[in-house]
Amino acid sequence: MGILCSLHRLYAVLGKKYPDAAIHYLTKKSFKSIIESNPYVNKVHLLQEDFDAMLQELKAEQFDYIIDLHHNLRTLRIKKRLKKISAASYNKLNIEKWVYTSFKINVLPKIHIVDRYLKTAAVLGVEDDGSGLDYFIPVANKVKQNDIPASHQLGYIALVIGAALATKRLPVHKLQELCRLIKYPVILLGGKEDVENGSEIALTDDIKIYNACGKFNLNESADLLQNAKLIITHDTGLMHIAAALQKPIISIWGNTVPSFGMYPYYGKNQRNSIQYSR
Repeated sequence: MGILCSLHRLYAVLGKKYPDAAIHYLTKKSFKSIIESNPYVNKVHLLQEDFDAMLQELKAEQFDYIIDLHHNLRTLRIKKRLKKISAASYNKLNIEKWVYTSFKINVLPKIHIVDRYLKTAAVLGVEDDGSGLDYFIPVANKVKQNDIPASHQLGYIALVIGAALATKRLPVHKLQELCRLIKYPVILLGGKEDVENGSEIALTDDIKIYNACGKFNLNESADLLQNAKLIITHDTGLMHIAAALQKPIISIWGNTVPSFGMYPYYGKNQRNSIQYSR
């Protein structure tokens, strides 16, 4: 998700630099709704099981340039088949990351991943305007006031309890302890896979804590972040969305570290976000 928020920023600077250009994006079906909400993206293409059919669709567009921000075997195949189209590829710094995680020697450049993504398009003459990340919430995904308890309608703290990997997450008993310490209404955010943990956490105070895990889609969860007073989160996509919405964040880090360049990004308006490594 951090990649997608970064892409919103990249498309914005590209769109402003080349207002007459058509910007297309190739992604998985699950991310379609996020990319489609970006006003600078003209068309979204979806990865297909029928690779040849997908290539024919892409060839028909007659692209002038390819920006490859995944830089993996699949995108290498795509670039190879889309012959004679100039391309720039993102440097993942995999060796530098391996050195850091294996030997605790930090040779990573002190630059955020967003700025590294933007550097991929530097050959096109684009420059960041410093306004931070972008995230666009469709009007249809705005959460109605009555969709959350009355006890939370005057203000709440959003606590994101999920994460892609178990090593990124605080255990349930620690999240329960955290909620006991918070003297303010709390909304728990996460996917369907977090519903059970959310129910356990909410048992500590079922009036103060509202378990919203699995009840809202990604854009609706983003709207809940938009209206929160504070976001407490693991290293997740919702952390990056909260930064794009310019919200104050307390981030909790497990097996990943902010030094990877994936901490909350606010652009020139970089605020003080609190980062806690466990």
